[in-house]
Amino acid sequence: MAADSHRSVKESGGKSAFPLAFHAPPSIFWPVECLLRYRGKNITADEVEFIKGLIAQNSTLSRRGLSTELCRVWNWVQANGRLRSMVCRGMMLALHRAGHIELPPVRRVVPNPLTQRRRPTPLSDRTWDPIQSTLGELGPIEIRQVRRTPEEKLFGGLMEAYHYLAYTQPVGEHLKHLVYARGTPIACLAWSSAPRHLGPRDRFIGWSQEQRRANIHLVAYNTRFLLLPWVKVPGLASHLLARVAKVIAEDWQQLYRHPVYLLETFIDPERFSGTCYRAANWKFVGLTTGRGKDDQTMKANRSLKQLWVLPLAKDFRTQLRGGNG
Repeated sequence: MAADSHRSVKESGGKSAFPLAFHAPPSIFWPVECLLRYRGKNITADEVEFIKGLIAQNSTLSRRGLSTELCRVWNWVQANGRLRSMVCRGMMLALHRAGHIELPPVRRVVPNPLTQRRRPTPLSDRTWDPIQSTLGELGPIEIRQVRRTPEEKLFGGLMEAYHYLAYTQPVGEHLKHLVYARGTPIACLAWSSAPRHLGPRDRFIGWSQEQRRANIHLVAYNTRFLLLPWVKVPGLASHLLARVAKVIAEDWQQLYRHPVYLLETFIDPERFSGTCYRAANWKFVGLTTGRGKDDQTMKANRSLKQLWVLPLAKDFRTQLRGGNG
């Protein structure tokens, strides 16, 4: 969030101003009290007081309206310019439930599209011409970014039918690549926002917690990679990983108004060896802790996964550290 200490909650209303949230920290000699930690962000007492003032000055607004107003005042936007309204609503609700602020009563219950979204229809009954050849004989390969296109439905149906983990609706920024050869879909690759905390990756980059929080959106996570079963082409998997790596930064830029500088993925060593990632110049950097992102026990509760990464630029560390290479 950007801050401007000279702005008021209502710039034209002439009412008393509140210091804007997420401004530069005060002197180290005056520690800031943290009342809530939400999605990696410390919410201070001063920021809570600011939100209380905003609620008081906008008593007719709904909870949705208040979160929109707060985003506007704080200039809390995504890289593509859209307000971070959903994140802001979640933060305000967490503050409300903790007793730090009092939100107005709920006016209407809006259905959650993520919980009510129907799963893709598996396309296992659809037949495609088999392809069996060498990579050189395969012919032209077309990589299409199908997020927010009519082909997104086909992508979901193929994943649901043929990937061993099926289809999972991504949360946050994400891309979907559908690959064709000879007019036939041959592969699907799904990408999403990167997990916030990954020790091996963070040590590989060498960034601080502040740099990670500011620049984690510049890392993309390969959530699914599917070679479709009617395609038998030796070396195709690593070839596609290398090809997609050349276009994904631009695809991300077009959709979300910022590039990515590092790719990452998990590999289950009980199922796969990571051969195709290694052949495409990805690097193994370590194992996960096996605890998952919401763990509270500090004990492993799932199998350990290998973490592989691929830098997309020579100065990726400088870019991910915010220019402080």
